Amino acid sequence: MNLSDRPSSRFRSSGGNHGAPMRKHDGGITAGPAGRGHPLRRPKPLRMLWITFAWGSCFMAIDIGLKDAPVLWFATLRALLAGAALLAVAGLRRTPMPRGRRTWLLITVLGVVNVSVAFGAMFGGLVGLSTGAASVLSNAQPLLIVFPAWWIYKEKVSPRTLAAVGVGFAGLLAVAAPAGAGTGAWLSLISALAITAGTLISRQLKANVLPVIGWHFVIGGLILALAAWLTEGTPTINWSARFVGILLYLSLVGTAAAFLGWFTEVQHCRLDTLSAWTFLVPVFGILLSILVLGEPLTFWSVVGMGLVVLSMGFLTVPGKRRVQSPRKFPGR
Repeated sequence: MNLSDRPSSRFRSSGGNHGAPMRKHDGGITAGPAGRGHPLRRPKPLRMLWITFAWGSCFMAIDIGLKDAPVLWFATLRALLAGAALLAVAGLRRTPMPRGRRTWLLITVLGVVNVSVAFGAMFGGLVGLSTGAASVLSNAQPLLIVFPAWWIYKEKVSPRTLAAVGVGFAGLLAVAAPAGAGTGAWLSLISALAITAGTLISRQLKANVLPVIGWHFVIGGLILALAAWLTEGTPTINWSARFVGILLYLSLVGTAAAFLGWFTEVQHCRLDTLSAWTFLVPVFGILLSILVLGEPLTFWSVVGMGLVVLSMGFLTVPGKRRVQSPRKFPGR
């Protein structure tokens, strides 16, 4: 990622201006009405492809890394290393730290929900579920966020979006049903719910993005460490070259860099169009699990993946608009 791509923005809470152009303010970029020449653009395809590929590959990396480390301790290391890297970048750039009791309370809640619960459930889901299926269920947040966004932020839900939600939900059921209740499928869905809640909470924050996401990883990682100590005891980790490489890739590329690229796009794009790209995460997750891990391609995985891709088509392909014929005026 180029240095020019690094975000210097601030989170802004807004129920109705998230689709508004960005404007520079106080040395950063904030959401709000902008003057001419600053329209919101569509997400950059190449950047979104590498972000979604990185997130999809995380599930393969987690599956491999779990052979050398316990579930919660592995999740802890991922969060703390990613948070430390982001805070180091923020320190080098002399980015102002978050201020105010409310801001730190929201960062703490975000860390608990988006890191402690989401990462713990995501890693645990891979223990009782195939990598491909876990990547589908853990990335259901684009479907889950539609109705909370409508309820909380008064975002209108079009019939096309409702159709996409229905098709995507059918895809999730196709993948989850064969796994059965009480298995990794439900942990993966809990992870998706936690990430959805984290996305909604993050819109309430007003602070520079780098230290916010860095500190929320650190806080969530420390809580994960406490949970790991209480449930798994002293960590027994095989610090092999394979595990170190997997941990570095997972933390620095799949977490720190991917989140940095993601929030760079958030500054300049409509959130509804941007979030639709995350439907590619489980597609990459399933393909990598088949090609690299040799997982079997089941009938229900094909059906579920197909329905999820179809739901993405509903959201990303513009619908046809009626074009009104021009009025005919006398003498013309």
